[in-house]
This record gives sequence, C-alpha cells and structure tokens, in this order.
Amino acid sequence: MRRTNKELLVKAIKSFGFTVLAMFMGPFIIYQAFKNEGHPFYWPVLILGIICAILAIYLGFRSVSIVMEAIFGKKTKN
Repeated sequence: MRRTNKELLVKAIKSFGFTVLAMFMGPFIIYQAFKNEGHPFYWPVLILGIICAILAIYLGFRSVSIVMEAIFGKKTKN
C-alpha cells in the first residue's frame, strides 16, 4: 500500500488556490472589459481576461494531475 506524498499534496492545494483565484478573476476582467467597450484599454483588458481564463483551465488540470500523483504515485511505463 502506498502512502500519500504530503509535500506534493500541499503543493496541489496551493495550486488549487491559484486556480480558484484565476477562475474568478478571468470572468470578472472579461466582464469589466465588455462593460467599457468604448474605452481605449478595451482590447488590452479583454486579452488579459482571456489569458486569465485560459490560465485557470490550465491550472485546474495541473492541480488535479498533482493530486493524482500525490495519492497514487508517478505513472510508470512498462
């Protein structure tokens, strides 16, 4: 029976924290951009919001991957 890698699990929880932050910031920034379409910073703010939303998706998959590795260990190829 394998034991859970606690250091890796703590790293995963921290990563989930950044994921949640990006999950809320991405849509908020996009909403603010669409609310101010006439503003000169419309495109930079919209691009920043889209990057933040894509980052949230990436961090979510990475966090789940780290949790799986912490619980089940590294996948070995035969």
